[in-house]
Amino acid sequence: QLQLVESGGGLVQPGGSLRLSCAVSGFTFGYYVIGWFRQAPGKEREGVSCICSGSENTNYVDSAKGRFTISMDSAKKTVYLQMNSLRPEDTAVYYCAAVTAFYDTVLCTLSKGGYGYWGQGTQVTVSS
Repeated sequence: QLQLVESGGGLVQPGGSLRLSCAVSGFTFGYYVIGWFRQAPGKEREGVSCICSGSENTNYVDSAKGRFTISMDSAKKTVYLQMNSLRPEDTAVYYCAAVTAFYDTVLCTLSKGGYGYWGQGTQVTVSS
């Protein structure tokens, strides 16, 4: 029943910024984790960042640390990924994903196998 809708992708020059949004709906009770993943042509889907709904603990892939920031607006049930200092290698389709839990979680995983719900993706292109 849980649904995820990504938005905010587009074309940006190297060094520029974008903010992606993931709107969550259909959540009834408990806790959830939201992860951001990306997939470039010919490459496997890669975990970028994640956040826990209760603790709001976060995790980042090394290449995103210092450039990307994940955040959550609990009232609006929306998760954001602020991407700064974008590089051409950041070009990919970005997906948000979710997994639910009975209890709050301390850590979130960047492994795609840990998530059961997926959005349709939004294209991010970094090019001059």
